[in-house]
Amino acid sequence: MTQALLTDIVIFVLALLVGFEVISKVPATLHTPLMSAANSIHGIILVGAMLLAASANNALGYVLAFVAAFFAAMNVVGGYVVTGRMLKMFRRRPAPAAVESREPEGALPGGADGAGRGGARS
Repeated sequence: MTQALLTDIVIFVLALLVGFEVISKVPATLHTPLMSAANSIHGIILVGAMLLAASANNALGYVLAFVAAFFAAMNVVGGYVVTGRMLKMFRRRPAPAAVESREPEGALPGGADGAGRGGARS
């Protein structure tokens, strides 16, 4: 194991611990909006994964780049999906359409003779 790889692993583990500690302190009412916005920012990690893929020169580098790109893309898409669902909750629902009368145009209410008997008598 090289010194550079060991340094990268230590930084990764420290980032995990700090991230867990910060997120665990967020109140439940703010967790979903905060996380949906934070997940959409993971596009930066996607760029990092592409840079890792460009500089990879062995199978391990390519596998790490693929895994990083997969998880970053999943976070970006998930962040936008959750944000879209939250915003949909605050949209106004359309007003119900007015109920139209089923009587033909020009007919008197209650029937043909206005008394509700349905028509002229013979």
